[in-house]
Amino acid sequence: MSRLFGSVRSRATLGATLVVAVALVAAGTALLLSLRANLTGEAGTRAERSAQAVASELAARTPLDKLSGLDAEDTPVQIVDEEGVLLAASEDLERISGTGTSEVTPAPAPSDEDDRDDPDDRDDDRDDRDDDSLDPGEIAPGASYTNGTATIDGDTEDYRFAAVEVETPDRGRLTVHAGAPLAAEHSAVGTALTAMLIGFPLLLGVVAAVTWLVTGRALRPVEGIRREMAAITASEDLRRRVPEPATHDEVARLARTTNATLAALEASVERQRAFVADASHELRSPIASLRTQLEVAAAHPELLDLDGAVEDTVRLQNLAADLLLLARLDTGERPAGTRVDLAALAREAAAGREGVTVEAEPVEVSGSRGQLSRVLGNLLDNAERHARERITVTVRREGGAAVVGVADDGEGVAEADRERIFERFVRLDAARSRDDGGAGLGLAIARDVAVRHGGTLTAGAAPAGGALFELRLPLAGADRGTPRA
Repeated sequence: MSRLFGSVRSRATLGATLVVAVALVAAGTALLLSLRANLTGEAGTRAERSAQAVASELAARTPLDKLSGLDAEDTPVQIVDEEGVLLAASEDLERISGTGTSEVTPAPAPSDEDDRDDPDDRDDDRDDRDDDSLDPGEIAPGASYTNGTATIDGDTEDYRFAAVEVETPDRGRLTVHAGAPLAAEHSAVGTALTAMLIGFPLLLGVVAAVTWLVTGRALRPVEGIRREMAAITASEDLRRRVPEPATHDEVARLARTTNATLAALEASVERQRAFVADASHELRSPIASLRTQLEVAAAHPELLDLDGAVEDTVRLQNLAADLLLLARLDTGERPAGTRVDLAALAREAAAGREGVTVEAEPVEVSGSRGQLSRVLGNLLDNAERHARERITVTVRREGGAAVVGVADDGEGVAEADRERIFERFVRLDAARSRDDGGAGLGLAIARDVAVRHGGTLTAGAAPAGGALFELRLPLAGADRGTPRA
């Protein structure tokens, strides 16, 4: 069962069918109840009219055996007095229920002597009755209704009975029970129920089929995306892309987002491959040089270049530290949220360097002191390699950001290279020597750290004609925003 409804298509079809089924059952029930109530009310109205007609004849002193309402074939009628004694009934009535009087044979008619009783005695009897709300010859307004059965000429049917009271001049308070058949109500309700029992399953089948087809058509591109993703995973070819439907719905947006993700993943993998290749190349040179020196020293100790071996070892150590820091930044390591005074940090980084002047005002930012110190150190190292005589470090507040500028009086950076120099292992032609140019990671590390702190690092032209690197960071307590990847 779980496998049968394990797909979105099956669950959507089942859900739509169940919702429609509940709606149809509710609507069908309401329709049947309304139809039954209307037809029952109509039968009650017919019964009341029959009872009112008989009551009118009684109010006009029509004898019981002359009442026209007792001759109707499909309308059973009973007339009872205040004591519940049956006085008259329809001629062909054989059995009745639901009127409160099951008798169908009238009581013996009173003798003429009884009929000639003193009118004063009848007046006294009327005076003794508790209810004097009706005058002689008056019919009570409204009627009471009950359901029951009646057998006429051997046919038993359900009836709706109406009871109407009338005050007769000669017989006192009488109650007329008249019925109307409910056969039409039963027939209509039965027909409607049969139509629903036949039509509802057919309609549910149509709903299920249409939902199955529509969801299948809607999910067909999703299956194509899944198959292509499975093929990409199996082949490890990130250059492939999933098919994008020509529609403008959610599936099309999913395909476009998936392709964008694949493109970003491809770029990330290519960047990692290039990083590994460049790192291997950069590591090969100091390792080969160090090995050569050690091999020469092993054969000829007097030729050992100890200073060169130490320099290569330090270079190798610094390169390994840079690679480790880049790996941590690539994994999304977040900087610590401590307060750092950039003015004090700039003075510490410039201490011991020749030709460096610091113009700083106290500005605090939130982040990692060690990483921000590394940024300033890398910027100063880069400036020292290119400056002729002077390097200027400025720290100022600008709006809601702290700005650190490192300017030199060297040749500057060409506008076409001002973004490329922040790429990893990139060294401009004028600084490609191993000793002067470094590994090409200093500026890349500086920008990555700046981005992780919610800031930016850009290259421009200094007022003195050299290069100007500006580090912008949000002030401590300001909204840092979402760092760029």
